[in-house]
Amino acid sequence: MAKEDHIEMEGTVTETLPNTMFRVELDNKHVVTAHISGRMRKNYIRILTGDRVTVQLTPYDLTKGRIIFRNRDGKSSDKDSSASASSSEDE
Repeated sequence: MAKEDHIEMEGTVTETLPNTMFRVELDNKHVVTAHISGRMRKNYIRILTGDRVTVQLTPYDLTKGRIIFRNRDGKSSDKDSSASASSSEDE
């Protein structure tokens, strides 16, 4: 499946499950079971309950997903907000 076929959504980790699985409540109030992506596992990125994460879903099964990004400080991963924040720091 091509990368552009996946759906990316943001949510909050509500529960930690065994085998690096997590229960994530998405912004649209749906709850999915997600595992950590290989890149996050390789770089030892820790995910705790309450963290804001970006989840990648497949259109074929919307109940399971892959955590591909942990957002810092509970902020969204919008590129525009990070660009405006860095430009305001330069002033």
